Amino acid sequence: MNKKWWKESVVYQVYWRSFYDTDGDGYGDLEGVIEKLDYIKELGVDIIWLNPCYESPDFDNGYDISDYYGIMDKAGDMATWERLLNEVHKRGMKLIMDLVVNHTSNQHPWFVESSSSKDNPKRDWYIWKDPKNGKEPNNWRSYFTPSVWEYDQKTDQYYMHSFAVEQPDLNWENVEVRKAIYDMMHFWLKKGIDGFRLDVINLLAKLKGFPDVENPMNINYLGNNEGIHDYLQEMHQEVFRHYDIMTVGEIPFVTPEDGLLYVGEDRDELHTLFHFEVADDMPRWDMKRFKEIQTRWYEGLNGKGTNSQFLNNHDHTRQVTRYGNDNEYRVESAKLLATMIHTLPGIPYIYQGEEIGMTGVRFDSIEDYKDIAMKNKYKEEVEKGRDPQEVFESLLMLTRDNSRTPIQWDDSPQAGFTTGTPWINVNPNYKEINVKQALSDPKSVFYYYKKLIELRKNNELMIYGNYKDLSFDEESLYVYTRSHEGKIWLVILNHANHKSEFILPEQFNDHEKALIISNYEDVREQDSLKKVILRPHEARIYQF
Repeated sequence: MNKKWWKESVVYQVYWRSFYDTDGDGYGDLEGVIEKLDYIKELGVDIIWLNPCYESPDFDNGYDISDYYGIMDKAGDMATWERLLNEVHKRGMKLIMDLVVNHTSNQHPWFVESSSSKDNPKRDWYIWKDPKNGKEPNNWRSYFTPSVWEYDQKTDQYYMHSFAVEQPDLNWENVEVRKAIYDMMHFWLKKGIDGFRLDVINLLAKLKGFPDVENPMNINYLGNNEGIHDYLQEMHQEVFRHYDIMTVGEIPFVTPEDGLLYVGEDRDELHTLFHFEVADDMPRWDMKRFKEIQTRWYEGLNGKGTNSQFLNNHDHTRQVTRYGNDNEYRVESAKLLATMIHTLPGIPYIYQGEEIGMTGVRFDSIEDYKDIAMKNKYKEEVEKGRDPQEVFESLLMLTRDNSRTPIQWDDSPQAGFTTGTPWINVNPNYKEINVKQALSDPKSVFYYYKKLIELRKNNELMIYGNYKDLSFDEESLYVYTRSHEGKIWLVILNHANHKSEFILPEQFNDHEKALIISNYEDVREQDSLKKVILRPHEARIYQF
């Protein structure tokens, strides 16, 4: 067993622009993160993942970087960032930076040069192609627009952008590009950061020859192409191996077999990954599908690589709304989902606000939304002649703004997030759901998360234990074991809005049990487990 500090960590994601605003401009800032570090520390997490705060025109909330060596004005300045790093380390936590190297902003000096003329020395730093029959070079679709190609009238060529028009893709085949990126990575690592979360890192290598594809809407041709592992092994050799850090790759379109190529401990590429078989490919809760995904990934990586566990982040609707019950069982449901994420094999990630059970949001109009992907899709569908209200309704559940509303600190105006006008509206339910309320209630979602994290620190079983699903075909119950060095934990989850009958598997009948944690307060250790009616969204863990 290869033990590593990062395998034993719990990660807390800070989407800083929605975290805490200290200067009244409506945007969270790095100073706000510093002010709230004790709150994060109180939760017990080990690592903070900070969303991009580099210099950026901010078309895609910082994922369009115009200067890798600078800090965005909205966030603060380099001195504030350095103080943040120091304050994180002073509290015994680590900081990993979100880094985007598949593309830059179209305002990055590299692209300004590249687009200036066909014979500019940086022309080949991006992907330029001639028109094909007077149109786009191929039929590929981008994440945010109907085509990955944008025409440049001045040079009569198209450049490629896997995301927004303002986010041109770098040409990773160019050795100068790769060297420039590696130099920049060294810059941040030498400042003392503890690793990187690498945005869409499997998109760096493009499909050879740029051919038309049979089904442009299925955009998996954008990732996992020939050459990607050469780039990542070079990245590891040139940069990562020189530091004691954590690297996690955002890697869509992968199976466990593909995933192992990225995170296999014998591969010298990345430490761990986010796959999206749940968050991207399972729009609503599907118990049987979820169990099948968990089993496949466990069997595919067990003993060979490390997975990540998450149900929401800045790109996905808050988990209690999408996969749980954000109404009458919001607290129980939030605790059940937490129990699951923190006891399944892999590194648990907490997205800010998840720890108080924050919910998704519904605003009245498309004008209230900021998500560039949602707004582009709305425009595209309405231009096809679809009813605007129908399009709007269809986009609500999965818009990224569901997770981007400001942290609800208290019940004061704007939820205590800002003294100004927030960059995106606060969720109206902030008077009932907020940090102040959670910290004052020992039965809150916050303190349940804190206990789960404490359990993880004191029980290697949660990190290195074997996993076995005992509930295969059950629609509501998810029952599994984690076992390690003679200990067995039985995790029992009734993921449903109704009661469910649980019958203790025979293998446990003659064993003594100890109740580890339950999300209902009245469960007693001495209660019989042989046949139990579990309440809606009830979660229990026992040790045998």
